[in-house]
Amino acid sequence: MKVLKFGGTSVGSVKSILSLKKIVETEARTQPVVVVVSALGGITDKLIATSQMALKGDDKWREEFDAMVTRHHQMIDTIITDDKKRVDLFNKVDQLFDQLKSIYYGVYLIHDLSKKTEDAIVSYGERLSSNIVATLIKGGKRMNSRDFIRTEKKNGKHRLVADLTNQLVREAFKDMPEVAVVPGFISRDKDTSETTNLGRGGSDYTAAIIAAALDAEVLEIWTDVDGFMTADPRVIKTAYTINELSYIEAMELCNFGAKVIYPPTIYPVCVKNIPIKVKNTFNPEHPGTLIKDHIENDQKPIKGISSIKGTTLITVTGLSMVGVIGVNRRIFTTLANKGISVFMVSQASSENSTSIGVRDEDAADAVEVLNDEFAKEIETGAMFPMHAESGLATIAIVGENMKHTPGIAGKLFGTLGRSGISVIACAQGASETNISFVVDGKFLRKSLNVLHDSFFLSEYKVLNLFICGVGTVGGKLIEQIRSQYETLMQRNGLKLNVVGIASSKAGIYDRDGIDLENYRELLKAPEAQGKNLRDEVIGMNIFNSVFVDCTASKDIAALYQSFLEHNISVIAANKLAASSDYANYMKLKKTARDRGVWFRYETNVGAGLPIIGTINDLRNSGDKILKIEAVLSGTLNFIFNEIAADVPFSETVRRAKEQGYSEPDPRIDLSGTDVVRKLVILTREAGYKVEQADVEKHLFVPNEYFEGSVDDFWKKLPALDADFEARRQKLEAEGKRWRFVATMENGVTNVALREVDINHPFYRLEGSNNIVLLTTERYKEYPMLIQGYGAGASVTAAGVFANIMSIANI
Repeated sequence: MKVLKFGGTSVGSVKSILSLKKIVETEARTQPVVVVVSALGGITDKLIATSQMALKGDDKWREEFDAMVTRHHQMIDTIITDDKKRVDLFNKVDQLFDQLKSIYYGVYLIHDLSKKTEDAIVSYGERLSSNIVATLIKGGKRMNSRDFIRTEKKNGKHRLVADLTNQLVREAFKDMPEVAVVPGFISRDKDTSETTNLGRGGSDYTAAIIAAALDAEVLEIWTDVDGFMTADPRVIKTAYTINELSYIEAMELCNFGAKVIYPPTIYPVCVKNIPIKVKNTFNPEHPGTLIKDHIENDQKPIKGISSIKGTTLITVTGLSMVGVIGVNRRIFTTLANKGISVFMVSQASSENSTSIGVRDEDAADAVEVLNDEFAKEIETGAMFPMHAESGLATIAIVGENMKHTPGIAGKLFGTLGRSGISVIACAQGASETNISFVVDGKFLRKSLNVLHDSFFLSEYKVLNLFICGVGTVGGKLIEQIRSQYETLMQRNGLKLNVVGIASSKAGIYDRDGIDLENYRELLKAPEAQGKNLRDEVIGMNIFNSVFVDCTASKDIAALYQSFLEHNISVIAANKLAASSDYANYMKLKKTARDRGVWFRYETNVGAGLPIIGTINDLRNSGDKILKIEAVLSGTLNFIFNEIAADVPFSETVRRAKEQGYSEPDPRIDLSGTDVVRKLVILTREAGYKVEQADVEKHLFVPNEYFEGSVDDFWKKLPALDADFEARRQKLEAEGKRWRFVATMENGVTNVALREVDINHPFYRLEGSNNIVLLTTERYKEYPMLIQGYGAGASVTAAGVFANIMSIANI
């Protein structure tokens, strides 16, 4: 024998109720079935709302009542094809509606709604739905749950009288029909015989009570989801169905907001070791979630993450609590007497404070009764008035295997800390099945996502990227991410989710990810214009986020500090921040280190060459950088490789610009400013304190060429050709070449146009390549050489991509 419970959504539409019919009739072919049904989806809320209208004397209660009648009539008209059955059902349903209307009218006339009356009103949802389902299902017989579910009043609430109920259930089902249809939720007071209920979600409880009393083979809960999910799929897109849970794990998840089944449902069947299967009425082929006593070959330490919004943390504190027996008893007895549920407790080992988590709606009452209970102690100063902090959320990670896995709590708090999320209070039982903690409510979504990702509950690790700059480098980067997207998911289990793209004038943001095929068109849309980059990035409050700067903007570089402070990693192709004032450079690095995020800028020097990373590796291994010699400007190297008898100096500069090697204003390259910045960055990475002003400059273009407009510069530039050609001919005769070299030796820096002969490592440097010679204490006699492409959008974008991947793989 099986017990099948169908929730409101399972009887809420024609499609779902016909699916219910098919499921039940299929099961009934092989064994007797008990079907427990909820009210049609949304009807219980409508019954309560309509009673409140009647109580206030609002005539609209009639309209709401008529809408309920119409909905049930339309359902019957559509699904019951037998004329006689349909007429009989209409008579039953209309009788019930006549009773309900009389009750509403009485409330409307006397402006009084007692608990007894309210219980009677809400019972009609299940009374109506059970009649419909019993008529619809072949062989269905409706049984009245008020005949066998008994309650008593305790602390203002209806509590099940278990022994009496079990006896009555067994008597009622002695002659088991083929399909017994039972209205869930409804019960009767054992003393007064008044209609009562088992509370919201009580239909699940009804089904569990019957299953336990009749020693059912299984209890099936049919709902509108495929089963228990690893997290709320409305918040976490990568959440998936959990195949199996233990009773304890299911109970923990239910208690902390997983609304798949009503928490009290588990206990009656757990005692009898009856498995619970959670199935989807709309997807009956899905295996769902099986809940049982023990899970075989269970390797995962964490099964799921659940949460409760609207948490208030009340702190009871005072010196008089230390070592005094009975304080906690008074706290919990007082709250219990008021009917207030406490779902989390955290107490300091010094015993001078106890924090309790309650729902926001219970907070005011809890504070009031606790202040009353400890009024004398508060008056004498031995205790402080209750402190309540609202707007919080409680999160629980659940899994029985946590007790066999060391380091779970450390990983939990470390993960949250790196994401900038502070834990306000936490609690963990000795069983180690549940670790619960309280965070600011605004961090709930971020907390759930980062934990789901961190504990490998997600199919993919997610990195959320904000890309600023869609020019040559930014455009190439986006194209590289788009082309590698599927490969990275399949090969690395990594999902690069581009959630923001900004140009100089517009920005588009979507936490679910932006379509990289047509992002340029999206940036042209009116709604994308004028958005504040900082506010959008920080306001998204998204987990595992990385800001990628592919601009050369001073204003964008100025935002790095704010991003790092909000636990957003920064990857910069923009070299202005790392070459800025030394104090600012160090502050950025310290903030990243303190916050547990990343500030990376490998492409600031040498585009895609691993120069900065190599220097850091050498230093981290205990080596000391003594000297750096480098050709760091691909633009200048291109110019001095191109210059020839038939290619004057001015023409080489023009070619550098046309082929995309130089800045739009080539004077930035010719002035040595770019090389100075790169040398400053390398010197700092090597462990020396240096400012741009400290670099000695020996330039090859007179200062007056850097004054005026770019057009003036192009007009004046050919005047240098003759001098350069004369010097070039002399250089060629000597078998030498020009290289613009940046040098650092023991912290002293300079940049200069140097002549190198055929024996020098820089002599054969071709095209726009860069080269770096590192002399260290270990590499003293034979310096380390790094050489390769040092300019170009594709190479630079690839270097930025490599920085992104280095964060993703940590």
